[in-house]
Amino acid sequence: MDYGKFRYEEAQRLKESRKKTVQITMKEVKFKPKIAKGDFDTKVRHMLEFLDEGHKVKVTLQFRGREMAHPELGSKILDAVIEQLGPIAKVDTPHRLEGRNMSMVLSPDKKAAKRSNLKPASAKPVVAKPTNISNITTETETQNAKDENIQDSQKAI
Repeated sequence: MDYGKFRYEEAQRLKESRKKTVQITMKEVKFKPKIAKGDFDTKVRHMLEFLDEGHKVKVTLQFRGREMAHPELGSKILDAVIEQLGPIAKVDTPHRLEGRNMSMVLSPDKKAAKRSNLKPASAKPVVAKPTNISNITTETETQNAKDENIQDSQKAI
């Protein structure tokens, strides 16, 4: 057996195995408890891009001063992040308070990635436009109609 040939083949196998590995990096997104809706949406969009690329995302919520007295506000924000990224991400570590920071780690959900690959990327959502405006009722009109029906049924009894 030729030792040089053996070393060469071993090096080729190692090189081939390194090609198949994927570098997963941890991206971090920082929030504050008093974040505005537009800023929140922008940061969630960035997290969506990171997760689509296959990176893990560490969501950090920083408290300052008197904000430490209300950690429930922070958990509400992190729950909103989970709600928006729910089908795309899974929670690796749930949110927990560490000093003045509350953090959690999200990773891309492999099942969701496979489902999103099945859909065509260029497909736009179809929005049905009403043809007759007089047939459209609002929620309050529907609720008022229900209330009237209840009152009519009570009068009949």
